[in-house]
Amino acid sequence: MSDEDVKFAVVALSAIFFVIDPIANVPLFLTITSTDTPEQRRRVALRAAFAAWLTLCTFSFAGGLIFKAFGISLGAFKIAGGIMLLLMSIDMMRAQTSPTRSTVEEQDEGRRRDDIAVFPLAIPMLAGPGAIATVMVLMSRAAWHPVRTPAVFVAVTITCIAAWLLMRSAASAERFLPKTLLRALERVMGLLLAAVAVEFIAGGVRDMIAG
Repeated sequence: MSDEDVKFAVVALSAIFFVIDPIANVPLFLTITSTDTPEQRRRVALRAAFAAWLTLCTFSFAGGLIFKAFGISLGAFKIAGGIMLLLMSIDMMRAQTSPTRSTVEEQDEGRRRDDIAVFPLAIPMLAGPGAIATVMVLMSRAAWHPVRTPAVFVAVTITCIAAWLLMRSAASAERFLPKTLLRALERVMGLLLAAVAVEFIAGGVRDMIAG
């Protein structure tokens, strides 16, 4: 494994973790499952994390086919994904729920549904447009490399496991992570995500100029 492979793996894990932001989803999870028992919350957390993992892995595999089907260049998708991530990062730095992740209407509808694990918890709160765009761009950059391609799936798996663990023990996490700390962490993650977004946009511009 070369230094470039290690660097790519770190960038992949950072990008996927920050865009999904499992910590920020804790208060959303508690709000939507406010009437559930602890056992029901644990089941919902597991199903939501698994559904998010399955969704992101599916888009990771199908990303190239989607590009070809719609005639989308990698450079254009990088720029579009970077802009989306940049908008999300701005909302994160302002400690606001990004409408690109989920809207108020989607959260309200989720409270009225019997099965909330898939919608809106898995999609779009965890595996939202920003996360899908991120894994697709990363897989395109990996180009089925024997080390970098598994690194993307490992990053998705680690992030979804972290989301599951946090949601599973959401009540305890909320006690140990006060709102002030959650907002501070979200702002830091937002700043790092903004840097990743700028890198995506710059890479897309370079690809389009080279093309």
